[in-house]
Amino acid sequence: MIFTVTPIYALLASLIYMVLWTRVTSKRSALGQSIGDGGDSDLLLRIRQHGNCAEWISFLLILMILAEGMGAPALYLHISGVLLLIGRVAHPFGLKKDNASHVLRYVGNGTNMLATLNVMVCLGVNILGF
Repeated sequence: MIFTVTPIYALLASLIYMVLWTRVTSKRSALGQSIGDGGDSDLLLRIRQHGNCAEWISFLLILMILAEGMGAPALYLHISGVLLLIGRVAHPFGLKKDNASHVLRYVGNGTNMLATLNVMVCLGVNILGF
């Protein structure tokens, strides 16, 4: 089987991941902090932005590759992929130290929840044979 849709989103999501990783690494280097956040709230924020990205993209890409392997329609995979990317771009801007209710945090989490539900339906339809 050749996967054609999910790798597109894996590539684009990995670019977002690498940008966030670079932000963590550069801050660690500037602080001389090898492990942990050293009590620096900006480093902690960057670590969580990167970690949240890693958690969501790995989870969703696994679901997407399973759905694609089971023959899910490309349109639905693209919907999940686009929602994943929107969420991963929006979320770091909405994850604030002083504002847990920032609109972009909701956009980031909301789009990724919708992407997950969409691909879960694709998997369920294929598993149950509808």
